[in-house]
Amino acid sequence: MKKKIRVLIIDDSAIVRQTLKEILSSDPGIEVMGTAADPYIAANKINKEVPDVITLDVEMPRMDGITFLHKIMTQHPIPVVMCSSLTEKGCETTLKALEYGATDIILKPRMGAKKFLEESRITICDAVKAAVRAKVRPISRRPAKVEKKLTADAVLPPITQKSMVRTTERIVVAGASTGGTEALRLFLEAFPLDCPGIVIVQHMPENFTRAFAKRLNDICRIEVKEAENGDSVLRGRALIGPGNRHILLKRSGARYYVEVKDGPLVCRHRPSVDVLFRSAARYAGSNAVGVIMTGMGDDGARGMKEMRDAGAYNIAQNEATCVVFGMPNEAIKRDAVDKVLPLETISSAVIRACAR
Repeated sequence: MKKKIRVLIIDDSAIVRQTLKEILSSDPGIEVMGTAADPYIAANKINKEVPDVITLDVEMPRMDGITFLHKIMTQHPIPVVMCSSLTEKGCETTLKALEYGATDIILKPRMGAKKFLEESRITICDAVKAAVRAKVRPISRRPAKVEKKLTADAVLPPITQKSMVRTTERIVVAGASTGGTEALRLFLEAFPLDCPGIVIVQHMPENFTRAFAKRLNDICRIEVKEAENGDSVLRGRALIGPGNRHILLKRSGARYYVEVKDGPLVCRHRPSVDVLFRSAARYAGSNAVGVIMTGMGDDGARGMKEMRDAGAYNIAQNEATCVVFGMPNEAIKRDAVDKVLPLETISSAVIRACAR
């Protein structure tokens, strides 16, 4: 028997604790070993039995989640998934938690339509499974039920014609998941003001992408913004796809722009890297450079293969610098990658590729 992932839920809301327990227990590969209303109760439980993964609320009485996360990561690192509300303050605070070593963000589950609850179940269970596989470092260093997994066909039909001919304007498309917030920070910080236009998918809930883009815009030389429908892809600008919506690269004449649209989960995600990469294969072809970074699963692998078949140059982050090597590894196995590089050298490699 495969060992189940043992999860400790920490949240001051009894309703949230119960809902999370029901969601996680519905997956045969996950076992909820306990719940706690605050970090002090949680600490006593951890002293008796160490969980494989913790889900941690941000705002709680007696001790907030960020303080408790800091204590965990400095004393006994355990994979932590932050459970947050959609408030603007909550988004900014939770992003700080990712810097402190949390592996992912999930939205607090709330009652709603059946489809919403099912998508929440998929997202929450996948976040826990990704966390247990993540390389968790001290802060000082910084058979389950299988749901139907849709491909990019659900949003954009397969490519049936030759992509656009080569032009002088190059476009960079990138995708990341678990561990991607830090990877993208290092990736984007290295670009000069005149770098090619960049379009990014980072698996992240809605509203969090806006706060994430704002934070990156404050520290990077280039402009970084959450993408809006119709935004032009310009030199010196990076567009990050908004959470809970797909983003596609489009082209009109010599102008590249993005389309932001609704649609089903693709490869269990919305936004999906596969959707972005397929659109890049169709509308940019050999004008594109693709980058796939740390993350669990295979989102982006198929789309990256389509990009390479269309003449694009593709780069994957290497295993040593990934928090989770799933997504890059799947792309490598599909022969979709031209170069496998450590994170710190990817930006310069992209610039060289775009200068060819």
